[in-house]
Amino acid sequence: MSPVSASLPVKPRQKAAPQWPELRPAIDLEPSPYFRWKGLLDRTAAALLLVPAAPLIGLLVLLVKLTSRGPGIYSQVRVGLRGRLFTMHKIRTMRADAEATVGPVWTQAGDPRITLVGRFLRKLHLDELPQLFNVVKGEMAIIGPRPERPEFVEVLRDALPGYMNRLAVRPGVTGLSQLNLPPDTDLDSVHRKLILDCQYIERAGLWLDFRLFLATCGRMFKVPCIRLLGIHRDAALPPAPIAGPSLPHAPHDLLPAGGTGPHVSPRTISRQRPSRNNGKANGKAKHHRPR
Repeated sequence: MSPVSASLPVKPRQKAAPQWPELRPAIDLEPSPYFRWKGLLDRTAAALLLVPAAPLIGLLVLLVKLTSRGPGIYSQVRVGLRGRLFTMHKIRTMRADAEATVGPVWTQAGDPRITLVGRFLRKLHLDELPQLFNVVKGEMAIIGPRPERPEFVEVLRDALPGYMNRLAVRPGVTGLSQLNLPPDTDLDSVHRKLILDCQYIERAGLWLDFRLFLATCGRMFKVPCIRLLGIHRDAALPPAPIAGPSLPHAPHDLLPAGGTGPHVSPRTISRQRPSRNNGKANGKAKHHRPR
Protein backbone atom coordinates (compact mmCIF):
# COMPACT_ATOMS: atom_id res chain seq x y z
CA MET A 1 0.00 0.00 0.00
CA SER A 2 1.37 3.44 -0.94
CA PRO A 3 2.11 6.21 1.60
CA VAL A 4 -0.66 8.30 0.09
CA SER A 5 -3.43 5.72 0.26
CA ALA A 6 -2.32 4.43 3.65
CA SER A 7 -2.57 7.92 5.16
CA LEU A 8 -6.17 8.55 4.10
CA PRO A 9 -8.68 7.80 6.89
CA VAL A 10 -11.66 7.11 4.64
CA LYS A 11 -14.78 6.63 6.72
CA PRO A 12 -17.46 4.13 5.68
CA ARG A 13 -20.60 5.64 4.21
CA GLN A 14 -24.16 4.40 4.30
CA LYS A 15 -25.90 4.47 0.94
CA ALA A 16 -29.22 5.33 2.54
CA ALA A 17 -27.88 8.51 4.16
CA PRO A 18 -28.49 11.56 1.92
CA GLN A 19 -25.92 13.58 3.85
CA TRP A 20 -22.61 12.68 5.42
CA PRO A 21 -22.80 13.97 9.03
CA GLU A 22 -19.21 15.25 8.97
CA LEU A 23 -19.99 17.43 5.93
CA ARG A 24 -23.05 19.31 7.15
CA PRO A 25 -22.10 22.80 6.07
CA ALA A 26 -22.15 26.01 8.08
CA ILE A 27 -23.18 28.43 5.32
CA ASP A 28 -23.05 32.18 5.88
CA LEU A 29 -23.26 33.28 2.23
CA GLU A 30 -26.48 34.64 0.73
CA PRO A 31 -26.97 33.34 -2.86
CA SER A 32 -28.24 35.61 -5.60
CA PRO A 33 -32.09 35.71 -6.00
CA TYR A 34 -31.47 34.18 -9.43
CA PHE A 35 -31.05 30.75 -7.78
CA ARG A 36 -34.72 30.71 -6.79
CA TRP A 37 -35.68 29.74 -10.33
CA LYS A 38 -32.31 28.67 -11.78
CA GLY A 39 -33.03 24.99 -11.01
CA LEU A 40 -36.00 24.86 -13.38
CA LEU A 41 -33.99 26.59 -16.10
CA ASP A 42 -31.10 24.15 -15.69
CA ARG A 43 -33.33 21.07 -15.87
CA THR A 44 -35.08 22.32 -18.99
CA ALA A 45 -31.82 23.22 -20.73
CA ALA A 46 -30.22 19.88 -19.80
CA ALA A 47 -33.21 17.93 -21.13
CA LEU A 48 -32.95 19.78 -24.44
CA LEU A 49 -29.18 19.27 -24.64
CA LEU A 50 -29.61 15.53 -24.04
CA VAL A 51 -31.55 15.16 -27.30
CA PRO A 52 -28.39 15.46 -29.43
CA ALA A 53 -26.01 14.40 -26.63
CA ALA A 54 -27.60 11.04 -25.73
CA PRO A 55 -26.62 9.24 -29.00
CA LEU A 56 -23.10 10.68 -28.74
CA ILE A 57 -22.80 9.48 -25.15
CA GLY A 58 -23.84 5.99 -26.25
CA LEU A 59 -21.19 5.89 -29.00
CA LEU A 60 -18.46 7.17 -26.69
CA VAL A 61 -19.34 4.63 -23.99
CA LEU A 62 -19.10 1.84 -26.57
CA LEU A 63 -15.72 3.18 -27.73
CA VAL A 64 -14.38 3.18 -24.18
CA LYS A 65 -15.57 -0.38 -23.53
CA LEU A 66 -13.97 -1.61 -26.75
CA THR A 67 -10.58 -0.03 -26.03
CA SER A 68 -10.06 -0.72 -22.31
CA ARG A 69 -11.27 -3.07 -19.61
CA GLY A 70 -14.03 -1.88 -17.33
CA PRO A 71 -17.37 -0.08 -17.60
CA GLY A 72 -17.97 2.75 -20.04
CA ILE A 73 -19.57 4.99 -17.41
CA TYR A 74 -17.62 5.99 -14.31
CA SER A 75 -19.70 6.85 -11.23
CA GLN A 76 -18.36 8.59 -8.15
CA VAL A 77 -19.86 10.02 -4.96
CA ARG A 78 -19.65 13.83 -4.77
CA VAL A 79 -20.89 16.47 -2.33
CA GLY A 80 -23.83 18.54 -3.56
CA LEU A 81 -26.26 21.16 -2.32
CA ARG A 82 -25.91 21.72 1.45
CA GLY A 83 -23.72 18.66 1.89
CA ARG A 84 -26.03 16.10 0.29
CA LEU A 85 -24.16 13.21 -1.30
CA PHE A 86 -25.02 12.16 -4.84
CA THR A 87 -23.55 9.92 -7.52
CA MET A 88 -21.98 11.85 -10.39
CA HIS A 89 -21.57 10.15 -13.77
CA LYS A 90 -18.81 10.58 -16.35
CA ILE A 91 -17.52 8.64 -19.31
CA ARG A 92 -14.57 6.65 -17.97
CA THR A 93 -11.21 8.11 -19.01
CA MET A 94 -8.91 6.17 -16.64
CA ARG A 95 -8.05 2.56 -16.05
CA ALA A 96 -10.71 0.72 -14.07
CA ASP A 97 -8.19 0.17 -11.24
CA ALA A 98 -6.94 3.78 -11.21
CA GLU A 99 -7.23 4.17 -7.43
CA ALA A 100 -6.51 0.61 -6.38
CA THR A 101 -3.06 1.57 -5.06
CA VAL A 102 -3.10 5.35 -4.58
CA GLY A 103 -6.56 5.91 -3.07
CA PRO A 104 -8.48 9.18 -3.61
CA VAL A 105 -6.15 11.65 -5.36
CA TRP A 106 -6.41 14.58 -7.74
CA THR A 107 -5.56 14.06 -11.38
CA GLN A 108 -2.23 15.56 -12.43
CA ALA A 109 -0.80 16.62 -15.80
CA GLY A 110 0.38 13.58 -17.74
CA ASP A 111 -1.34 11.20 -15.34
CA PRO A 112 -0.37 7.66 -16.44
CA ARG A 113 -3.72 6.27 -15.31
CA ILE A 114 -5.54 8.03 -18.19
CA THR A 115 -6.21 5.83 -21.21
CA LEU A 116 -5.47 6.80 -24.81
CA VAL A 117 -9.16 7.32 -25.61
CA GLY A 118 -9.53 9.06 -22.25
CA ARG A 119 -6.98 11.71 -23.22
CA PHE A 120 -9.01 12.48 -26.34
CA LEU A 121 -12.26 12.72 -24.36
CA ARG A 122 -10.69 14.96 -21.72
CA LYS A 123 -9.14 17.22 -24.34
CA LEU A 124 -12.59 17.92 -25.79
CA HIS A 125 -14.36 17.63 -22.38
CA LEU A 126 -16.72 15.03 -23.83
CA ASP A 127 -16.37 12.86 -20.72
CA GLU A 128 -18.54 15.38 -18.84
CA LEU A 129 -21.63 14.85 -21.02
CA PRO A 130 -23.33 12.22 -18.76
CA GLN A 131 -23.55 14.84 -16.02
CA LEU A 132 -26.48 16.28 -17.95
CA PHE A 133 -28.47 13.40 -16.44
CA ASN A 134 -27.42 14.65 -12.98
CA VAL A 135 -28.73 18.09 -13.94
CA VAL A 136 -32.09 16.69 -15.07
CA LYS A 137 -32.38 14.85 -11.73
CA GLY A 138 -31.81 18.11 -9.86
CA GLU A 139 -28.49 17.03 -8.32
CA MET A 140 -26.36 19.44 -10.34
CA ALA A 141 -26.63 22.65 -12.33
CA ILE A 142 -25.15 23.44 -15.72
CA ILE A 143 -23.24 26.38 -14.21
CA GLY A 144 -21.95 26.34 -10.64
CA PRO A 145 -19.06 25.39 -8.34
CA ARG A 146 -17.44 22.10 -9.25
CA PRO A 147 -18.58 19.20 -6.99
CA GLU A 148 -15.79 17.76 -4.87
CA ARG A 149 -15.33 14.32 -3.34
CA PRO A 150 -16.28 13.85 0.34
CA GLU A 151 -12.75 12.74 1.21
CA PHE A 152 -11.37 16.08 0.05
CA VAL A 153 -14.20 18.25 1.39
CA GLU A 154 -13.67 16.91 4.89
CA VAL A 155 -10.04 18.11 4.80
CA LEU A 156 -10.57 21.38 2.90
CA ARG A 157 -13.36 22.43 5.27
CA ASP A 158 -10.85 22.55 8.11
CA ALA A 159 -8.04 24.06 6.03
CA LEU A 160 -9.99 26.93 4.41
CA PRO A 161 -12.45 29.08 6.42
CA GLY A 162 -15.65 29.56 4.44
CA TYR A 163 -15.03 26.59 2.17
CA MET A 164 -18.50 25.17 2.87
CA ASN A 165 -20.13 28.34 1.48
CA ARG A 166 -19.70 26.85 -1.99
CA LEU A 167 -22.33 24.25 -0.97
CA ALA A 168 -25.00 26.97 -0.75
CA VAL A 169 -26.00 26.16 -4.35
CA ARG A 170 -26.05 23.10 -6.59
CA PRO A 171 -22.66 22.18 -8.07
CA GLY A 172 -22.16 22.73 -11.78
CA VAL A 173 -20.85 20.92 -14.84
CA THR A 174 -18.89 24.08 -15.65
CA GLY A 175 -18.45 27.40 -13.90
CA LEU A 176 -16.64 30.67 -13.36
CA SER A 177 -13.72 29.21 -11.42
CA GLN A 178 -13.27 26.22 -13.73
CA LEU A 179 -13.00 28.46 -16.79
CA ASN A 180 -10.60 30.97 -15.24
CA LEU A 181 -8.23 28.89 -13.12
CA PRO A 182 -5.91 25.88 -13.56
CA PRO A 183 -6.40 22.46 -11.92
CA ASP A 184 -6.33 22.03 -8.15
CA THR A 185 -2.87 20.99 -7.03
CA ASP A 186 -2.43 22.58 -3.58
CA LEU A 187 -4.21 24.67 -0.96
CA ASP A 188 -3.56 27.93 -2.82
CA SER A 189 -5.26 26.68 -6.00
CA VAL A 190 -8.31 25.56 -4.02
CA HIS A 191 -8.42 28.91 -2.21
CA ARG A 192 -8.43 30.85 -5.48
CA LYS A 193 -11.29 28.74 -6.83
CA LEU A 194 -13.20 29.30 -3.60
CA ILE A 195 -12.92 33.08 -4.09
CA LEU A 196 -14.43 32.88 -7.59
CA ASP A 197 -17.07 30.35 -6.53
CA CYS A 198 -18.29 32.72 -3.82
CA GLN A 199 -18.29 35.63 -6.29
CA TYR A 200 -20.48 33.60 -8.64
CA ILE A 201 -22.89 32.54 -5.90
CA GLU A 202 -23.42 36.16 -4.83
CA ARG A 203 -23.64 37.72 -8.33
CA ALA A 204 -25.07 34.98 -10.57
CA GLY A 205 -27.62 35.92 -13.19
CA LEU A 206 -29.03 34.73 -16.50
CA TRP A 207 -26.68 36.91 -18.59
CA LEU A 208 -23.61 35.66 -16.71
CA ASP A 209 -24.72 32.03 -17.06
CA PHE A 210 -25.28 32.50 -20.79
CA ARG A 211 -21.76 33.88 -21.27
CA LEU A 212 -20.25 31.09 -19.16
CA PHE A 213 -22.08 28.52 -21.27
CA LEU A 214 -20.75 30.11 -24.48
CA ALA A 215 -17.23 30.17 -23.05
CA THR A 216 -17.54 26.47 -22.17
CA CYS A 217 -18.57 25.64 -25.73
CA GLY A 218 -15.66 27.74 -27.00
CA ARG A 219 -13.23 25.87 -24.75
CA MET A 220 -14.45 22.54 -26.14
CA PHE A 221 -13.45 23.70 -29.62
CA LYS A 222 -10.28 25.45 -28.39
CA VAL A 223 -11.64 28.92 -29.12
CA PRO A 224 -10.34 31.40 -26.48
CA CYS A 225 -13.27 33.67 -25.73
CA ILE A 226 -13.23 34.22 -21.97
CA ARG A 227 -11.91 37.79 -22.21
CA LEU A 228 -14.07 38.54 -25.24
CA LEU A 229 -17.19 37.55 -23.29
CA GLY A 230 -16.13 39.61 -20.30
CA ILE A 231 -15.94 36.75 -17.81
CA HIS A 232 -12.22 36.79 -17.09
CA ARG A 233 -11.63 37.03 -13.34
CA ASP A 234 -8.54 37.23 -11.14
CA ALA A 235 -8.47 35.68 -7.68
CA ALA A 236 -5.82 37.34 -5.52
CA LEU A 237 -5.06 35.59 -2.25
CA PRO A 238 -4.68 37.48 1.03
CA PRO A 239 -1.14 37.61 2.52
CA ALA A 240 -0.06 34.27 3.93
CA PRO A 241 0.34 34.01 7.72
CA ILE A 242 3.88 33.96 9.06
CA ALA A 243 3.36 30.88 11.19
CA GLY A 244 1.97 27.63 9.86
CA PRO A 245 2.75 24.07 8.77
CA SER A 246 5.57 23.62 6.29
CA LEU A 247 5.52 21.95 2.90
CA PRO A 248 6.36 18.25 2.79
CA HIS A 249 10.08 17.71 2.20
CA ALA A 250 10.17 14.10 1.09
CA PRO A 251 9.34 13.76 -2.65
CA HIS A 252 8.05 10.21 -2.12
CA ASP A 253 5.31 11.63 0.09
CA LEU A 254 3.58 12.86 -3.07
CA LEU A 255 4.02 9.68 -5.10
CA PRO A 256 1.99 6.48 -5.30
CA ALA A 257 3.65 3.09 -5.09
CA GLY A 258 6.23 2.74 -7.86
CA GLY A 259 6.62 6.52 -8.31
CA THR A 260 4.40 6.75 -11.38
CA GLY A 261 3.42 10.40 -11.02
CA PRO A 262 2.90 13.38 -8.70
CA HIS A 263 -0.48 12.59 -7.11
CA VAL A 264 -1.90 14.82 -4.40
CA SER A 265 -3.91 13.32 -1.54
CA PRO A 266 -6.13 14.93 1.12
CA ARG A 267 -3.35 14.41 3.66
CA THR A 268 -0.94 16.31 1.44
CA ILE A 269 -3.42 19.19 1.16
CA SER A 270 -3.74 19.55 4.90
CA ARG A 271 0.05 19.78 5.26
CA GLN A 272 0.64 22.46 2.64
CA ARG A 273 1.21 26.10 3.49
CA PRO A 274 -0.31 28.84 1.29
CA SER A 275 2.30 30.74 -0.72
CA ARG A 276 2.53 34.45 -1.45
CA ASN A 277 3.18 34.25 -5.18
CA ASN A 278 -0.50 33.80 -6.08
CA GLY A 279 0.43 30.93 -8.37
CA LYS A 280 2.30 33.12 -10.87
CA ALA A 281 5.51 31.11 -10.70
CA ASN A 282 3.91 27.77 -11.33
CA GLY A 283 4.17 27.84 -15.12
CA LYS A 284 1.52 27.93 -17.76
CA ALA A 285 -1.99 27.60 -16.37
CA LYS A 286 -4.18 24.77 -17.52
CA HIS A 287 -7.93 24.51 -17.41
CA HIS A 288 -9.49 22.66 -14.54
CA ARG A 289 -9.95 18.99 -15.23
CA PRO A 290 -11.48 17.17 -12.26
CA ARG A 291 -11.45 13.37 -12.08
